Amino acid sequence: METSDGGAGQIPHGLGVWFPAIRAGSGADVFTERLCAALIARGVRAEITWLPLRAEYAPWSVAVPPPPEWATVAHVNSWLPQRFWPRDLQVVCTVHHSVHDPALEPFKSALQRLYHRFWIYRIEQSSLRRAQRVVTVSRYTAQAVTAAFGKRSIDVIPNGVDTDFFTPSNRELPNEPFRLLHVGNWIPRKGVDLLASILRELGEEFELVYTADRSGQHRRYPLPSNARCLGRLDAEGLRAAYTQADALLFPSRLEGFGLVAAEAMACGLPVIAASSSSLPEVVADGETGLLCPVDDVAAFVAAARRLQGDVGLWRTMRLAARERAVALFDEAKQVERYLDLYRQVCANPHG
Repeated sequence: METSDGGAGQIPHGLGVWFPAIRAGSGADVFTERLCAALIARGVRAEITWLPLRAEYAPWSVAVPPPPEWATVAHVNSWLPQRFWPRDLQVVCTVHHSVHDPALEPFKSALQRLYHRFWIYRIEQSSLRRAQRVVTVSRYTAQAVTAAFGKRSIDVIPNGVDTDFFTPSNRELPNEPFRLLHVGNWIPRKGVDLLASILRELGEEFELVYTADRSGQHRRYPLPSNARCLGRLDAEGLRAAYTQADALLFPSRLEGFGLVAAEAMACGLPVIAASSSSLPEVVADGETGLLCPVDDVAAFVAAARRLQGDVGLWRTMRLAARERAVALFDEAKQVERYLDLYRQVCANPHG
């Protein structure tokens, strides 16, 4: 396993990056859009060709788009069927999370298990064999990919955060009541079924504000009166939610990376998270937040009370969270690391 440390190498003359991508309404879409925009801002020619969702499960029903004439590198998601891979371009492939991780099994339906095992596994196996370079967004995901496929030559490039956009407020004191924030889809993997118990234990000195997801599943998990929904938020609204909260409550049981935690830290928000999967790579326990055993309601309650009861610790963690986000997860560093990979595959296409 290899970790790309980046490098401010020169952008190869004529470099052009093409993203053939399936629009799935997921975090991978956001990743592709942000990386493409950041490359363009750096003066690199880049373009996304969006394919409909059925290209994933019925690729024969979708016409194959030709790559732009100027493209020298294709950057794909590991779920992209081989039908859509360009024949004459070097390919960098990113794995955002491994659905073959045994830790994910309890959160799958029977149909999902079959789909992942007999369809997605074959697609990803071909992707990992064919790509010139394979990237994962965390060391945890790299280990899961190695366990599932035996692939060992993997670059680790964390997802990037626009730390010029996600910035802290200048507040010196927490809210009363102490405001916890939850951001994410309302699915069991995210630990949302724990929120009601945590809030009931915390009582009226705490409140939870939370975002809704597209499916409205937040309504399936009734919460006590000290919780309120912010609805669906755009980027501006999300930044405001981060800066107005006192801590991120993130009891997720499994994350490929944990972008929400990184964004929150960029806004100076201490993170109370489960010590699971990739989250210890994002949150420095005791420094930028507090990590709790998975599913341990009492531990999450104690962590929230600790932050509320120690303003000095809260302030120290706010500063440390921002510093860590800028040092490790700044979007500019992510872009430099991908540019370095593109340079390498262009210079040594068979390496």
